[in-house]
Amino acid sequence: MTALDLIREKRDGQALSDEAIRFLVKGASDGTIPDYQLAAWLMAVRLRGMTDAETTTLTLAMAASGRQLDLSSIPGRKVDKHSTGGVGDKATLVVAPLVAAAGVPVAKLSGRALGHSGGTLDKLEAIAGFRVDLGIDEFVAQVRRIGIAIAGQTADMVPADKVFYALRDATATVDSVPLIASSVMSKKLAAGADAILLDVKVGRGAFIATVPEAQALAQALVKLGTNAGHETVAYVTDMEQPLGRAVGNALEVREAIDTLAGRGPAELEALSLRLAAEMLRLAGTQPVDLHRLLLGGAGLRKFAELITAQGGDPRAIDDPERLPTAPVQRPVPANAAGYVARADALEIALAGKALGAGRDRKDAPIDLAVGIVLQKKIGDPVVEGEPLAIIHARTEADAAKVANRLAASFAIAESASPRPLLLRRVTASGVERLDL
Repeated sequence: MTALDLIREKRDGQALSDEAIRFLVKGASDGTIPDYQLAAWLMAVRLRGMTDAETTTLTLAMAASGRQLDLSSIPGRKVDKHSTGGVGDKATLVVAPLVAAAGVPVAKLSGRALGHSGGTLDKLEAIAGFRVDLGIDEFVAQVRRIGIAIAGQTADMVPADKVFYALRDATATVDSVPLIASSVMSKKLAAGADAILLDVKVGRGAFIATVPEAQALAQALVKLGTNAGHETVAYVTDMEQPLGRAVGNALEVREAIDTLAGRGPAELEALSLRLAAEMLRLAGTQPVDLHRLLLGGAGLRKFAELITAQGGDPRAIDDPERLPTAPVQRPVPANAAGYVARADALEIALAGKALGAGRDRKDAPIDLAVGIVLQKKIGDPVVEGEPLAIIHARTEADAAKVANRLAASFAIAESASPRPLLLRRVTASGVERLDL
């Protein structure tokens, strides 16, 4: 068996054997198969697809390619949450403390920003002193002690995915359902949770453009988790416009704090409560009045406890000025009156990235202070000259550089309705429409 044989077979539309897929994953992990052959195989998969059986084998082989977490010493049923990535998606910063405050342990491995999507680790690092690099033993011990930890994936976990992920990003093979599904689920399975909750984003600000494609991905993810013996639920949620109003690391932390204090954007609060309730159900706990828990400040106190445990400054909870702040705030005025009909999530994200809030390479620096705060969302009324958004920039020149692009990302019409946020709920039993 050679890599060339397997490239040829997949190029010609054949299904690969379990042995062949494990051979490829091993070769990616130990470097015995060169990048150019792996890239060719990835393109063949992108063009020809994979069967459910192939995707399952690929996922399990990738999960087993490195260290797998053992969370059995943590009492209770552990539930992991993962988002496929979007713009302004700070839901983990709300959901994880809220679920932990309800008594369900949260052991969360998160990632960094790449491309136009944000990363939970970068957002947390906007809090002075916050450590995202925890050893496995420290990570598990913290969850046992306070019920929550959020950290980066260790270098020895799912090494095959690191290789495939980097190649996919460089070879235009990102948008393949089998490759996305195996990448997501291999990391979730290696993270050791008993059950898995997924938030599949769809729209301009996501990596999946249409609801049918997102539903297909959600179904593939749920099937992979179920086949591996983990109850898995996926939501398909809208990403035509940013989630909430803040786009940018420190700005999103502020908004998460506001939401945990009961004064955040309605759609972010609604999504967070829905996902938190699903996590409690997956954990097998008795129902909890999460909204009352939110208003009572239990989630915010748990967030402060998390910050303290990981070396951060919890005073940022009560004093947001301790978070990085951009010196320039420039409004983007509406050029007409009416209703907001478009707030293009991708263009808004790219404007934020141009300010320094994002990165193209995982090792590139980012400016934690800069970003954009929307003043209007789709369906909102607006008068001419009223701010659509506020640019938070390092310099006046930086703000001026993105002002026109940001203004063009909005469209004003004579009428427009708010967009539904929750679109689908996918389980092993089927698909439920939520946007009716």
